[in-house]
Amino acid sequence: MSQNHNIFAAVRGGFPQDLDRTAIETLDTPGYYTWRDLERGSAMMANLLASLNLPEGSRVAVQTEKSVEGLMLYLAVLRAGFVYLPLNTAYQSAEIEYFIGNAEPAVVVCASKNFGWISQLAFKAGTTHVYTLDDDRTGSLLARAAHHSDQHTPVARQADDLACILYTSGTTGRSKGAMLTHGNILSNTLTLKAYWGWQDGRDVLIHALPLFHVHGLFVAAQAALISGSKMLWMAKFDPKLVVSRLPEATVFMGVPTLYVRLLAEAGLTRDACKNMRLFTAGSAPLLIETFNEWRERTGHTIVERYGMSETSILTSNPYRTEDGERRGGTVGFPLPGIGLRVQDDQGGACPVGEVGGIQVKGDNVFAGYWRMPEKTKEEFTADGWFKTGDVGRIDERGYVTIVGRSKDLIISGGYNVYPAEVEGFINEMPGVAESAVVGVPHPDFGEVGVALVVPKPGASLDDATVLQALKGRIANFKVPKRVFVMNELPRNTMGKVQKNVLRDQHKELFA
Repeated sequence: MSQNHNIFAAVRGGFPQDLDRTAIETLDTPGYYTWRDLERGSAMMANLLASLNLPEGSRVAVQTEKSVEGLMLYLAVLRAGFVYLPLNTAYQSAEIEYFIGNAEPAVVVCASKNFGWISQLAFKAGTTHVYTLDDDRTGSLLARAAHHSDQHTPVARQADDLACILYTSGTTGRSKGAMLTHGNILSNTLTLKAYWGWQDGRDVLIHALPLFHVHGLFVAAQAALISGSKMLWMAKFDPKLVVSRLPEATVFMGVPTLYVRLLAEAGLTRDACKNMRLFTAGSAPLLIETFNEWRERTGHTIVERYGMSETSILTSNPYRTEDGERRGGTVGFPLPGIGLRVQDDQGGACPVGEVGGIQVKGDNVFAGYWRMPEKTKEEFTADGWFKTGDVGRIDERGYVTIVGRSKDLIISGGYNVYPAEVEGFINEMPGVAESAVVGVPHPDFGEVGVALVVPKPGASLDDATVLQALKGRIANFKVPKRVFVMNELPRNTMGKVQKNVLRDQHKELFA
């Protein structure tokens, strides 16, 4: 019989023999889940999904607050052989309408408070089943799953079968669904397990990240599950709570913003971190000041790494000292089995130390964009390398440094904000002639958006009105921190808006 490449089967294979051991301890509202709870809960949900007689390859879209039951739902979707589609909890109606219309999920799971408007959008788009799931162990999904058996055989899947679709906004403003296969995700999980030295059954991960993207779901939660490691689980990041539980933990994964907030805690000492073996940072650039201050305060050097929705993790600073030092300001070396090259605009290799476009290749690289064959073709080279859209360089020792995005991406608190998307919403507002959104440095979020808005002749606009209108339509992390009304935008001789000039004008805004 051919091997089952279903991610769930591999993850389940990592569970300890004693299923009554604690798998997850919840910290916000104290509670415990055993490995048996994860096994039974995901089986019941998988049986519920199987009972719906959904077509092969059906998508299950999920927008819920972080909960252990939400993690079980992810496992259940894979287990039942369907395609998991996580949606950021901050997304508002215009965004959700687009995702549901584009992905055409057979099942949508949302928080009870959003059921009214989300179910309307879903049924209108042809979705047949909408369930609720809340972070207090309630909702129609659990009520329905409770009637199903807690025994379930994982559906067989091939390595190239679709497992997840992750929406990643394009700089043109329209989101693209990155299709990740069972093989893509599993290869990356196993590579990281080995590279970062996960100790089967002995590690303890503080899980303080959201579950709707690569970092919290695949890199953190899945790595802990597949190595049979306990998680200390936080629904919302709380620096004081993290510091108080560090002595019991061995692994912490965060975005730079979390490290900045932890450094503000007096309790963060070498003693608090004495049992820790690994701190990783990603999803946004880590300031060298944060890197250095963390080392001085804790005695630990953060392992900075680099990845994206389309590929999961691509590079990492070394975990083992024999593999090299951890260098601040770099994202380390390509992971084993991953090819990475830096190319110039003509498609030739850049010399050592020179900046160019980063291209990658490997089993972790996604299968393409959902229902966008032309866009997929555009993003791969003739010889099969994926053009990441990131710009960087490789030094003489092989360390990779990310210089920025080839486009104008803003990374705010670890979340991607695409200016063109935000500009699209501003430009639709009454009285707006045009707008430009640029990223400027921010001490807490790394970078935030600033919007420059030009009113139509005779129209009167003010910053508060623009901000208020945006808050009801798009996720809070995308809303610019400041809005300025201007008579005109600076342009070059070709009529193109000079965003570099705008960035320069406002770079000291939050200094």
